[in-house]
Amino acid sequence: MTAARTAGAPTPGRERARRFGFRPFRTWTLRSRVVLVVVAMLAVLGAVIGTVSVLALQNYLMERLDQQLISALERGQHTADRINAGGPTNPQAQGVVTTPGQPTGTLGAVRSAGGGLLFPPVILSDQPSSTTDQPLGPKQVTINGLALLTVPADSQPRTVDLGDALGSYRIAAAQLDNGDSVIIGLPLSEVTATTQQLTLVIVLVTLAGLIFAFLAASFVVRLAMRPLARVTETAEQVAHMPLDRGDVALSVRVPEEDTDPHTEVGKVGSALNRMLGHVASALTARQASEQKVRQFVADASHELRTPLASIRGYAELTRRSPHELPQDVTRSLGRIESEATRMTSLVEDLLLLARLDEGRELDRDPVDLSLLLIDALSDAHAAGPDHTWHIDLPEEPVEVLGDAPRLHQVVMNLLANARVHTPEGTKVVAALAVDTSTREAVVTVSDDGPGIPEELRSTLFERFARGDSSRNRATGSTGLGLAIVSAVVEAHGGTVTVASEPGNTVFTVRLPLVGEQPPAGEQPVEEAAFPAETVEDPVLEPGVEPAPENTPASEDTREGADRE
Repeated sequence: MTAARTAGAPTPGRERARRFGFRPFRTWTLRSRVVLVVVAMLAVLGAVIGTVSVLALQNYLMERLDQQLISALERGQHTADRINAGGPTNPQAQGVVTTPGQPTGTLGAVRSAGGGLLFPPVILSDQPSSTTDQPLGPKQVTINGLALLTVPADSQPRTVDLGDALGSYRIAAAQLDNGDSVIIGLPLSEVTATTQQLTLVIVLVTLAGLIFAFLAASFVVRLAMRPLARVTETAEQVAHMPLDRGDVALSVRVPEEDTDPHTEVGKVGSALNRMLGHVASALTARQASEQKVRQFVADASHELRTPLASIRGYAELTRRSPHELPQDVTRSLGRIESEATRMTSLVEDLLLLARLDEGRELDRDPVDLSLLLIDALSDAHAAGPDHTWHIDLPEEPVEVLGDAPRLHQVVMNLLANARVHTPEGTKVVAALAVDTSTREAVVTVSDDGPGIPEELRSTLFERFARGDSSRNRATGSTGLGLAIVSAVVEAHGGTVTVASEPGNTVFTVRLPLVGEQPPAGEQPVEEAAFPAETVEDPVLEPGVEPAPENTPASEDTREGADRE
């Protein structure tokens, strides 16, 4: 017993069709299917009409030929009986084919009562004889005598094949008075020729009709499908709109002439317009709600800056007062000051995101990314001396047009993210290159840490996204660091991506270049590999203070953060 076919598995026929480039009928466009069905129906109808017409004509011609054959047989029978006069068959009985009224091509023969042919068969020819100029002379022919011997003497016409030389004949036999039989036949060549000619005419006319029907159906169906094409164009236009973010003015609608409820396409267009109206209302409500939330966050962040500054100031003032305070009070004041600092950074991040959401313009000045990476890596080295830091820079400066403090924050957040979520001894590489094919500056921050789980990568740049759902104070992560990176990079017209696997995690930032064309020798940079060459750890500038361990703008999601 054969195993049951797996559900959904392609059949051998479908596999062969796919191999030769044929698509299943159900995957064809509606226009193609309608045209094909119309042409197929006309082809079947033409075949049926043609077959019936040819058969009807053939039957009519055969009936006429049979009537002629019966008349010729009666004339031949009377002629033979008159010549024989009741006695044995006279050789002159061969003249049955020359009896007045016999059609050209008539075949005549006389069969004895014993079953043999008495004389060679003759055919009434329309060609002159070699010895006389008189046409319609009989001529002897060589045929298959057995075919004539088997014809019953019942005066019923039958079709007999007399060989390649003569073809098919309608033959009938009648018994003479002396017991012999006279055999008369008429050729089927005219009937066959007429039938074949009619078949050819019908085939040609049918083909011409099918071609015309195909062209006419294609034009009519294309004309009828125009409203559906306009509805589809509207749907595609809406499908390409960024409805998931920002201000959405969903004013696209199906034209009024394509929303007639009395037609199928009109019903689809009307339903699509109603759906777009509901979607527009939902988007407007969503936008209003988001705007209120952004305004609240911006207002709250702005208002919280002053009291937080006061808390920090009073805590620091109290801690540095000349009065000697108990050790636990001093420690509590230090914690208050530390947490106020942390909360101030969080408020600043929220305020920055709110401003970016509102679309506020950033500064647009030339920024040297080489110097920016050196400064950022120096700060990161001071904040994480237990990591191995490397930098890879091109020989020529790379400049972009943007906001220097915000771009510095982007690089700092990526370096801090690598520092916080990787174990001691991890190598972190900050690299800068130029992609000549896209005219972009490419900043990569890579590390050989444990990597980012695949299920976290889709939400990595969302706000408050964390690999650990608990707000672990040890890492100080707020889930805003990479969200700020994404928002700032997008505000500069760039992109940020991540590629990660155990032992190799790469964040890639692409920003449009400004200034002259980069050197022609520069090659596009691979986004998911460490730079080939690195330099030693940068020398910290004098007076640079280590960055705070709990800088909330620098931490984001990465599972396995078990230190800091």
